[in-house]
Amino acid sequence: MFPSTSATAPRFLRPFTAATAPRRAAMAASAGAPSDPPPQQPSSPAPKAVRVVVKGRVQGVFFRDWTVETARSLGLAGWVRNRRDGTVEALLSGDPDKVDEMVSRRIPVGPPAASVTAVVPSPADPVDPADGFHRKPTA
Repeated sequence: MFPSTSATAPRFLRPFTAATAPRRAAMAASAGAPSDPPPQQPSSPAPKAVRVVVKGRVQGVFFRDWTVETARSLGLAGWVRNRRDGTVEALLSGDPDKVDEMVSRRIPVGPPAASVTAVVPSPADPVDPADGFHRKPTA
């Protein structure tokens, strides 16, 4: 059975009439009153870029592929390549905390077969994040 539309019925069940129009218009206007502005989203920090030269037993031990996988998992952009002197060189660009994690915690350990003896960082210009992270040919 349908609910009653009498004056005792809940307001949301009462029919719309010309008599209720002004009250409904006032309610609608007050419902759309301006409120506090939406909270500002925190801006992301400026990207950081570091070029590193990694020394030790770092060639022939899956170091470049490991670097690509690890950098991508951290959301970094840049590249990695072998160098003719037996080192590995990488450019890491992105969120400063992630770049620092890669340089200070991940690269010094490297993949299981690697033996890193030194990580030599130097500042670099950030790269476009859309470029992603990839391997470059030996230099």
